Formats: sequence, C-alpha cells, structure tokens
Amino acid sequence: MATFKTYDSVGAKEDVSDVISMLNKHETPFTSSLSSRTVSQKTYEWQEDEQEGGQDNAQVEGFDATEEDCTTTEMRSNTTQIFSRTIKLSGSVQATDHYGRKDELARQIVKKGKALKLDRERACVGVDQASVLGSNTVARRHASVSKLIDAGNIIANDAVGAPLKETTLRTAIKKNYDEGGSARRFMVAPYVAEQTAEFAGNATRTRQVTDKAATEIVHVVDVYTTALGTLTVETNREMKVDFGLLWNPENWKSVVLKGRGWFRETLAKTGDNTKIMLAGEYGLQHDNFKASVLVTGISE
Repeated sequence: MATFKTYDSVGAKEDVSDVISMLNKHETPFTSSLSSRTVSQKTYEWQEDEQEGGQDNAQVEGFDATEEDCTTTEMRSNTTQIFSRTIKLSGSVQATDHYGRKDELARQIVKKGKALKLDRERACVGVDQASVLGSNTVARRHASVSKLIDAGNIIANDAVGAPLKETTLRTAIKKNYDEGGSARRFMVAPYVAEQTAEFAGNATRTRQVTDKAATEIVHVVDVYTTALGTLTVETNREMKVDFGLLWNPENWKSVVLKGRGWFRETLAKTGDNTKIMLAGEYGLQHDNFKASVLVTGISE
C-alpha cells in the first residue's frame, strides 16, 4: 500500500503565529517632550519680550535721572489644527476569529491612535508649514516649528544641498548663545545624525569606556560639547530631512483646544458596520522666536 503523505492530505490545520509583528515607528521625541497649554479659542496668542543688553553705567553723585526709551512686547499667534483617523469595520469581520488578537476593533484603535500621534509630530517638525486660519472648505493648520523661529535665527548649511557641516552647527550654537538662548538639543533626521559622525577630527576625539576588556568601536556623536555649551544630538524619523533644530523643550508648548484633547467617538450606524473616529485639536507655541535656531539646506 502506498504511504499516505502530507502532500495527499486535505484540511490540515494552518500553523499561524498568534504574535503580530509591527515595526516601532511610533516615536514622537518632539511632542512628547513638551509641556501643555489649554486654550479656549482656535486662534490663540502670546507675548514675547527681549532683554536689553548691558552697557557702561556709572553716574555722578547727585545725578539727574535721564529718561530712556522703552520697548513694548511683541504679540505672537498660531491656530489649532484638527487631526483625525477613522476606523470602519463590517459586522462580519468583528464576528470572525483572527490569529494574534481577540478583538480586531481594539487592534485598529491602538494602531490608528499611534498613527495620529505621528501625524501630529510630522505637523510640528516634518513640514515647513505656515499657519492657515481655514474656512468652510479649507482645513486649519498650525504653524510648524520652522515658522515659529525668527528669520535671523535660521542658519543655512555652509554648503547648501550637502551634508551638515560642523562649522554650520557651531554657527548655530553661537547664534543661540548670542541671543541668550539655552538650547541643549539638536534634533535631526536619522541620516543627518550619521553625518555628525563624519565631522573632521572625529577619529581623534574619544570618550572613556570603563570596565570593558573588549575594544569598542564608536562611530557616533550623541553629545557635542563646545565652549558655549553641550548638546545632545537626537534623531527623529518624522523630522524634515533638510532641517536641523537647535532647541530646548522649556521654550515650547503643546497647545490643546479646551475639551479637544485626543478623544474617541462612535459614529452613527449607516449599515452593517461599526465606525469609530479618533480625533484631537492641537497647536504649537514657541515662547520666544529667538530661543531656538533652525539649520536648513542639509542633504545627503
């Protein structure tokens, strides 16, 4: 009698793992670092001021006071932007058993929720976006980071359309220092972070590695120290690829319209399906436009 083999078998049970693998792209280093401000209007404002510099100041005894000019504050504004993702599942798909999850709707809510946070991160640092007040047919957009920095604090790469130059980074650090800023982070796209490892002289710059018998090859600049301060170089997958942001989270705020933080809404039924909307309304605030520096013109 011929041997009955698996090739002859019909109806064998599938072997499918109950673990669903998804790459972790849901990192939001910019928005996750910010404190929050709640506003009650879609267009919101704040004021900034500039400290006067020191000057030679010595008066004779019995002097008469001299009037000085006084400067006013500057009003800044931005608008909130509505972010939304929607899930629509048929009744049949919810009734069907799936490998790797007990509830397909719950899985989709988690997945879309993470995507929403990436959308917001991108709106802050991944685009060069001006504020749009919107209309009945045009969506409101909040100004991105690049539009909330003073024009004098935008530094072009020393070789525009080329890898980041160390001289450019040092110019940005000096500009921030001269303006009285305290930026301690330099946020860039991943490939720009790799460019910092190619700065001239890195081969002779070392850091002490203790308690290690093996040799460690280090080809990264994660901390950059100058006489004017020490920076942490941080990567952001959502960062606009030709930008570098010299910043301090203390100078920025995440703005949320009152009652419009991330929320979940079950939409009206229109048939044999379930519709869930995830949404939120957020903006961005830079307390002082001269507190950060933007580097532009970076390329591979």
